[in-house]
Amino acid sequence: MPLYQAGILAPLPPVGRYVFFSLAGRDADAIRTALQRLQPLVDGNNAVVGMGPQLAAALDSPLPFLREFPSLQGPRFQAPCTPTALCLWLRGTDRGELLALTRRLALALQPAFALQHSVDAFVHRCGDNGLGRDLTGYEDGSENPTGDAATLAALGRAQGDGLDGGSCWALQQWEHDFTAFQAMPSQAQDHAIGRRLSDNEELEDAPASAHVKRTAQESFEPEAFVMRRSMPWWSASPQGADRAGLMFSAFGCSFDAFEAQMRRMLGMDDGISDALFGFSRPLSGCYLWCPPMRDGRLDLRRLGIGR
Repeated sequence: MPLYQAGILAPLPPVGRYVFFSLAGRDADAIRTALQRLQPLVDGNNAVVGMGPQLAAALDSPLPFLREFPSLQGPRFQAPCTPTALCLWLRGTDRGELLALTRRLALALQPAFALQHSVDAFVHRCGDNGLGRDLTGYEDGSENPTGDAATLAALGRAQGDGLDGGSCWALQQWEHDFTAFQAMPSQAQDHAIGRRLSDNEELEDAPASAHVKRTAQESFEPEAFVMRRSMPWWSASPQGADRAGLMFSAFGCSFDAFEAQMRRMLGMDDGISDALFGFSRPLSGCYLWCPPMRDGRLDLRRLGIGR
C-alpha cells in the first residue's frame, strides 16, 4: 500500500468535488473523534483529505511547514487568502455518487466540523496523455513532472514517521471572464498563455507576461516543481449568468515552489503581471496538509491520533 494519498498522483477523475469545512468549536476531543470517524471512510483515492493550520492548532499539534496562505499583492493584482480548516477533494465517475459521499462524510465530521461550501468540478476534453483542458481550451498541466520526478515534487520525504508521504496542497478557485477572453484575437490568446491552442506548442516569441513564461518551473532558483491536479468548475447564477473557471490545485513537498510561482505571476519581483489576470482572477486561496497513509488509512499520528 502506498504511503501517500493515491489521488494526488493518480490521473484526474471524470468528476470531482471540493468540500470545505470550518471548525464548529475548539473542543480538541470532539475534533479527534470526528477525524477518527473519517479515517475508515476515505482511502486517499476516492477522497483526498487536506487539513489547514487552524485544525492543527486546535489539536495543539502545529506542523513546522504548515502555514496559512499569504495575502500577496502585486503592482496590479492580488491573491486573496481564504483559510479553511479541512477540505475534501472527492473523486469519481458519477456526480450523484459524489453527492452521496459528501453527505456521508459531512455526517461523520459532525458536530466538530461545519460544511461551509462545495465546488463541483469535472474534466474537460481529456487527451490520450491524461491531461484535461481549461475551459478556455488550453491544455492544463503540460509541464507536470512524471515518474520519480512527480513523487519528488509532490510528496514529503526524510521528515519522519507520520510525515513522509504527506503533501503540501495549494488550492485556489479562479473565475474566468469569458467575454474578455473571447474578445481577444487568437494570437493574443496564445500569447497570454504562451502556447498555441491548435497544437499546444510553446511559443518562443511569447511576451514576458505569458503565463507559461511566468511559471516555467525550471527557471526558478531553486527550481519550483509542483504536481498540478486542476479541474474546471461551473455553477449556475440566480441572475442567469453562469460562472465558471478553474480550481487550481497544486501538490508539493513544501509550499515554497507554489509561492515562488504565485509571486512571479503577480509581478512582485519585476513588475510584470501574468497575462492570465487579463481574463481571470483568483477568488480564494488556502494551504492544506494532506496526511500520508498507513495500512490503508489516514496516518494522523502527527495530529495526536493513533500511534
